[in-house]
Amino acid sequence: MCEIFGLSSLNDFKVNGYLKTFYSHSKNHPHGWGLACISREGALIEKESIRASDSNYLKERLSQPVSEKILLAHIRYATIGNVEYKNCHPFTGKDNTGRRWTLVHNGTIFDFPPLNPYIQKQMGDTDSERIFLYLIDRLNEAQNKKGSKLLFEERFELFDKIVCDMSRDNKLNLLFSDGKYLYAHTNCRGTLYYLTKDNATLIATVPLSNEEWQPMPFTRLLSYYKGKPVKTGTNHENEYFESEESMKLLYSIFANL
Repeated sequence: MCEIFGLSSLNDFKVNGYLKTFYSHSKNHPHGWGLACISREGALIEKESIRASDSNYLKERLSQPVSEKILLAHIRYATIGNVEYKNCHPFTGKDNTGRRWTLVHNGTIFDFPPLNPYIQKQMGDTDSERIFLYLIDRLNEAQNKKGSKLLFEERFELFDKIVCDMSRDNKLNLLFSDGKYLYAHTNCRGTLYYLTKDNATLIATVPLSNEEWQPMPFTRLLSYYKGKPVKTGTNHENEYFESEESMKLLYSIFANL
């Protein structure tokens, strides 16, 4: 599987040390890396379809200060989708009001038919990109129906419904942001942790330091604003457990990459 990392902070928060530790895990996740520095004005996306530890660009990038209020990062272990640039996270795009969204995903969608039409629409091959496109389309549909932008509470309610439905029998570890709020979801116990310090919340697949990282609340959507949790969604109780059947399916998919 992949690893994901996210940051929500009141002030610019230097993350170089955490990112260096995060990307050092690429020895076990060799199929690409990505970084998104996000603001309300846009998102700077940097990614390559090579092992992070082999990237001269990333080494140079991290030699300079990386200080942000919202940030997402990803290292990829390909299960669905070939090893190429278009399948690297993060995925980003605008909704029909001009709001930019950026997403990283760790997990696998085994069965969720509403994603199937996006196989013909997406640029790459990953279920992660299909999740992103589906979220944007559902958001656009709701905004078209309302005739105006959705308020934060309305967006959260929509996303809460989506993750409740999509998480059933699927592994759905997500981090996504619109440049103002950071949304987080996990339904697999022990696969996402958070650290609160200096008016910031850091979220990662595994703890990235010897500090007091805590397991993320799981089977519910959470939203953070300026480093603080501001909204908790429905406890859908769709906990994902790895099974022999699901692992066989993953191995068969990976064998065909």
